[in-house]
Amino acid sequence: MKKKIFILLLFVPLLAAVVAAQDDIAYRNQRWKEFNKNNFDKFDFAKARLTKARIANLKEDAVDDFALLRGVIFGKRGRIFKERSIQEYLGKQTWYKANKNFTNAVLSRMERTNLDFIRLTEADKHPTIEPGDMRVWQNKLITDENLREYTGAELTILIAEIEAIHGKTFPTEEWLQKYFDDRYWYKADPAYSGTVLTATERKNIEKLIGEKDKGRHTAISIGDMENFQNALLTEDKLAGLSILELRILREEFWARHGKKFDAPGIRQYFEWQDWYKPAKNQATVKLNKIEQQNVDLLAAYEAKMREKLSTDLMSDDALGDMFAEDLRVLRNEIYARHGRIFKDAALQKYFTAQAWYKPNPDFKDEMLNDVESQNLVKIRAAEESATSKFAEVEG
Repeated sequence: MKKKIFILLLFVPLLAAVVAAQDDIAYRNQRWKEFNKNNFDKFDFAKARLTKARIANLKEDAVDDFALLRGVIFGKRGRIFKERSIQEYLGKQTWYKANKNFTNAVLSRMERTNLDFIRLTEADKHPTIEPGDMRVWQNKLITDENLREYTGAELTILIAEIEAIHGKTFPTEEWLQKYFDDRYWYKADPAYSGTVLTATERKNIEKLIGEKDKGRHTAISIGDMENFQNALLTEDKLAGLSILELRILREEFWARHGKKFDAPGIRQYFEWQDWYKPAKNQATVKLNKIEQQNVDLLAAYEAKMREKLSTDLMSDDALGDMFAEDLRVLRNEIYARHGRIFKDAALQKYFTAQAWYKPNPDFKDEMLNDVESQNLVKIRAAEESATSKFAEVEG
C-alpha cells in the first residue's frame, strides 16, 4: 500500500506539469497568432531596413518575439534551427522551405544589418547577460546584478565572445570555434591581437573569469552537448562531473536525435527539455561518428569513476541527484565486482553483459572492504531519497 501511495504522490505533480504544459502550448499558439499580425513574412529584409516603430509591439516573455523575428529572417533563407520553439514556428508557416545547405554566407548586407538591429535591441532588454549580448557590453561594465547562474560552457562562450567580436580564433577549442563560425556576425581575424581590447572589455573578461572560478563550474554541463555534435570532447573537460551528469550527457547525444527512453528518470528529464522531440521512427535515430566518439569517451570516464567505488571514498557530490533506478544498479555494482550472483533477472543480465563481471557462487558480504561498505551506505541513503523510486531494491 505504501508503494502505491508513493507512486500516486509521484504522479500528482507530473499530472500538474502536463496540465501546465498544455496551458503553455495554448499560450504559445495564441502569441504566434499575435506575432503573425505584424506581417513580417511580407517584409523584404534583404532590401528594407527595420525601424524601432516596426518592432515596437514585440514582446519578450515565454514566447520571445525577437527570437521569432530573427527566425523569420533566417527562415526565408531556409535555415533549419536547433531551437525547437523557433523550428516549430517556422514549420507551421506556409512560406517556409527548409534548406539543409543553408550557410550564413547567403545573407545579404541588409539582412545582417537587420539581424544586428534585432539582436542588439533584444540584448538591451535582457535582464541578465546572455551569449550573443557582448557587443552591447563593449563599453559597459558588468556587475553582479547583470549575471545569473550559467553553465560552464555558457561562461566559456561569454568570455570568448568579448574577443570573438574582434575576430579572435580558437584553434585549440574546436567546439568553441565551430560555435562562433555559426554566428552570422563573426569574422575570423588570423592577425587578431588582444591589444585591441578596451579597458572595459578587459575588466568584463576578469569579471566573468571570476564568476567561472566561483562555486562549482565544470568545463561542460548538461545541455551543452549541442556544441559537441560535430566537435570532439576531451577528457580534461569531464573533471568534476558527477556520475549522474556523465550518464545524462551520454544520453543527451541520443536525445538530440529523438531517442525514446525506457528508464523513468531519464525519460522524464528529457521530456521537459524545450529542444527534445522524440522521433516517430526510432530506427532513424543514429549518432554521427564524432557523437559516437564523445559518447564512448563519456562512458569510459564514467566506468573509471565506478571502478573507484572499491578504492576511494565517494565525495558528497560524486553521485549528483541520481535517479533511483541508476542508484540501484550502482549500489549492486559494488557487489557485482566481487562476483555476486543476483536473484533479480534484470540485474543479473545487466552485469553478465559487463566485460569485468565474473560470477562467484561463493560470494559473501564479508568480502567487501571498508571503503566499499562506506560507499554502500552513501548510495543507499541517496537511493532512499531519490524521487524516481519505482521498484524494490536488492542487496
